[in-house]
Amino acid sequence: MIVSKIVMFIQKTKILQISLIAIFSAFVVELVFGLISNSLGLITDSVHALLDSVVTAILLLAARLAIKPPDAEHTYGHGKIESLGGMLGGIAIFLIAVFFIYEAIERLQSPVPSVLPGIFAIIGGLYTIGIDVFRIVLLQKSIKKIGGSTLKADFYHAFMDLGSTIIAIVGIVLVTYGFYNGDFIAALILGILLVILSLKLIHKTALDLTDIISPELVKKVKEIIINTEGVIDVGTILMRRSGDTIFTDVTISLRGDTSFDRAHEISNRVENNIKNKIVNAAITVHFEPDWKNVPLDAKINDIARSVGGVKEVHNIISHKTKGKTYSNLHVMVDSEINLYSAHKISEEIEQKIQENIPEIEHVTIHLEPFLTVPVDLNVEDKVTEEKIREILKKYTVIKKIGRIVSLNFENILKIDIDCSFDKELSIEKVHDITSEIEHVIRTKIKNAVITIHPEPI
Repeated sequence: MIVSKIVMFIQKTKILQISLIAIFSAFVVELVFGLISNSLGLITDSVHALLDSVVTAILLLAARLAIKPPDAEHTYGHGKIESLGGMLGGIAIFLIAVFFIYEAIERLQSPVPSVLPGIFAIIGGLYTIGIDVFRIVLLQKSIKKIGGSTLKADFYHAFMDLGSTIIAIVGIVLVTYGFYNGDFIAALILGILLVILSLKLIHKTALDLTDIISPELVKKVKEIIINTEGVIDVGTILMRRSGDTIFTDVTISLRGDTSFDRAHEISNRVENNIKNKIVNAAITVHFEPDWKNVPLDAKINDIARSVGGVKEVHNIISHKTKGKTYSNLHVMVDSEINLYSAHKISEEIEQKIQENIPEIEHVTIHLEPFLTVPVDLNVEDKVTEEKIREILKKYTVIKKIGRIVSLNFENILKIDIDCSFDKELSIEKVHDITSEIEHVIRTKIKNAVITIHPEPI
């Protein structure tokens, strides 16, 4: 990717360098031939060629700076140099154009000069036309091949320069047919044209320096974001242009229970969708949670997990009765803390839930001890397995005792039990029995982490 950008940069700068040399040569030829032949129209058009040279030089500078990475003093890069240079060039050309308008009016009121534009003036104009056609063809082919806003801007300027040169030649031709004021009228027209173009350039670059951005472009970005899968809403959109780059800072709303990985994936999709529709866009995406359409249990889970000291949350159940909502949840905390500390955690969870979800009338929290199961367990404990088997035999509801695996790690026992029950027994009854068995085993065997897997028979 980096190599490709460097190659495109080299191609762009080479094309702009050729264009700059070509149009500057036209400026020199028109100025010299205009002075020799006393053609104010040709001299005025040479200034237009100079304006085009200035613009092309600015575009070339912008292309060179575009490859330069941002630094500590220019975190957004160096693209504003293009706008600043364009404004200064526009002001200079405006002042020169006003001078030529004044000169043309003065000459129109003066006697016919002894030296009139002739063959030299026409040759100078034809040379510039040839240069303009060459630039138009070169830039058009380059735009199709590598693209780029700098090349497009130079292409439009080449077209404008061609039009102004044609006006200058028409004025010179009129002089050769006896219409002596034709050259001055052409100069007057070109002077007015230069004033308009320079004012447009000054206006555009001034707006660029104030970070103006098209409302239609902002609207387009908003539509792209809202149509991206996973995005609930669009918040603030901040955009600014620096050279060829459009910096875009957007805020999107995602479902409050969206995982961080999923949120990152959606953000990347938003960024890619914008880049596919807007060339040279640099995107920064911020995401924030939106709980409006998130299920109630997911909200409770997120709130409870955010409280310090909570290790795990499960079995969240919410129900409505007589227009009021009641919620129950199981919260696991460190097994070593005392009841007072555990209760404080429970109170904080309840307070946070009722603050964030006011429709909940009451929250019941069942506290459980949390034991971390080690990854590396020692060999099976056969003595413990026999002790558990003796406990299970007392429960006649168990039709078959399957595998019992007891793994010992320091002071923790990880116990996995397979039991078979009547297939017609309700799941509620099975849960009650397995919960009772777990409780009995814990009273007999300290620090046991028990998992009972019930099977139908």
